[in-house]
Amino acid sequence: MNRSTAQDGGRSLEQILEDFGQRAAPLELDRQLPEVMRRCLADGQADLPLPGQGQTLQRWRALAQVAGNDLALLKLFEGHTDAKAILAELGALHLDSPGIWGVWAAEPPTARVRIVGREHGAVQLSGTKAWCSGALQIDHALLTAWNEDDRPQLVALALTQGDLRIDSDDWQARGMATTASVSVHLDGARAHCVGPSGAYVQRPGFWHGGAGIAACWYGAARTLAETLRQACAGPRNDPHAQAHLGAVDAALASAAAGLRECAAWIDAHPRADAEFNVRRTRALVEAAVVQVQWHVGRALGATPFCRDPRFARLSADLPVFIRQSHAERDLAELGRQLHGRDPQGWCL
Repeated sequence: MNRSTAQDGGRSLEQILEDFGQRAAPLELDRQLPEVMRRCLADGQADLPLPGQGQTLQRWRALAQVAGNDLALLKLFEGHTDAKAILAELGALHLDSPGIWGVWAAEPPTARVRIVGREHGAVQLSGTKAWCSGALQIDHALLTAWNEDDRPQLVALALTQGDLRIDSDDWQARGMATTASVSVHLDGARAHCVGPSGAYVQRPGFWHGGAGIAACWYGAARTLAETLRQACAGPRNDPHAQAHLGAVDAALASAAAGLRECAAWIDAHPRADAEFNVRRTRALVEAAVVQVQWHVGRALGATPFCRDPRFARLSADLPVFIRQSHAERDLAELGRQLHGRDPQGWCL
């Protein structure tokens, strides 16, 4: 259809394509996700060692193992195990309840939850919480709210009550689609405070959890790399694929070494501020993951993206999941914190 046809009452090709390109996708949920997660809970597979207590690396290995199989399941698994670690660290295990937990701490400027009342040891919440991963699949959430003094306060919320509404209209993801990180609207919903105001970000475990996310990135990248390794082990000797495998090996080895070093540091300094060490580790792992994705894709071509279900899911999900990094902003903060530190830190 040409422009003259559009002037005669038809639609131009540009209009047709614009409408088609902006069509909304229906909500996509995987009903097996909560079922598998509940199976993990029933079998004790989600009872991970707490970070900073001598077994941090074992905790991260479990996260990496789940991430290497399915990042949507990992999103539920990591959120649940992080919530349990937070409750323990802030002395709030009395608020623990059976079921799947999550942590919702995103604070975009357009969505905020406030404490609007207090009654019988509970608080009432009003407002909108954005980026609520798994809201349609979990039972409880720890979420950040703002108290009457406009200070941040972590609260525990049961999702079975009627004073909340889940809005999935804005969720249009393709990667990580089945996690459904939707918006939750609260209108007087009851919750309980977890720790004092500001405790969520001030506790040492805040940065321990951030490094655990890097272990998840690593686990997903390792599975993609394993697909390349298996392909290179076949009878066809492709020097280009072998070169890609060599680059992948170097990237993963450096990331694994960084994660092991960070875990050991956290266990040796469980109450210290781990921000710098964690920021450095996350940057190292992110760079390695980006390299792995690039090399694996070029080496293997389209076949595993189209015919290997696990590889295809991970390849679609990982670019979205790794955006929990803030890219150059995180690197800039790492560089800023480097000033004034011992220059011997770069020495062997």
